[in-house]
Amino acid sequence: MSPADATPLLLLRDLVKERRQEHGFRLLVPKLDILPGERIALLGRSGSGKSTLLDMLALILKPESADAFIFQPPGQEAADLFAVWQSRNVADVLGKLRLANMGYVLQTGGLLPFLTVRDNILLSLRVQGKPDDMERLKKLTDSLSVTRLLSKLPSQISLGERQRVSIARALIHEPFLIIADEPTAALDPITGAAVFDLLLELAEGTTLIAATHDWNRARDSSFRVLNINLAQDKQGDVTATVEE
Repeated sequence: MSPADATPLLLLRDLVKERRQEHGFRLLVPKLDILPGERIALLGRSGSGKSTLLDMLALILKPESADAFIFQPPGQEAADLFAVWQSRNVADVLGKLRLANMGYVLQTGGLLPFLTVRDNILLSLRVQGKPDDMERLKKLTDSLSVTRLLSKLPSQISLGERQRVSIARALIHEPFLIIADEPTAALDPITGAAVFDLLLELAEGTTLIAATHDWNRARDSSFRVLNINLAQDKQGDVTATVEE
């Protein structure tokens, strides 16, 4: 099957999210198909809506409207996500989809403060009722240089270490989709580049969508680049449009 014939993992048509502050903000995705195994770099200025888009793709943030918002992991039935958002059991359905199929790397790590590093990483497996995969745990933590931190709480490690632990947590259950919001933002440039390379290596074959400010790195790598372009009208309202 050629890439053109592949079934998209995510299919978006006229997806809209709006925010009302002093001036209006509207994020628009006119058309976007993301195929299994693709690597997507999301580029845009601070405040352009990168995190907003990632939160919608991670099924955390409800869109205002969509002509189509479809998620179809390989081997599973397609899920009409916008329809699910309107349903009564929205939390249960979206929670199960997210838990089984997605890993999310947040800027600040997003670790649960009352769990050790080990328990944070293994949490997604345990919530699904799966056994602890100690072999994969060791592989990930050794690769990310956080094995020595396994018994520590998030408050006892640095922000950069939390980001690396968050990467391990996102990958432990081998999801179909990894979403990463500035995954190396808390690291110095040299360490950040090394950790980003590790993320690419460890997520080989997995669909990866990463927001980044590193325009040169995204354009020089294997990423397909999406840009968020801003336009402001006379009333000061801003429309952010996701385009290739």
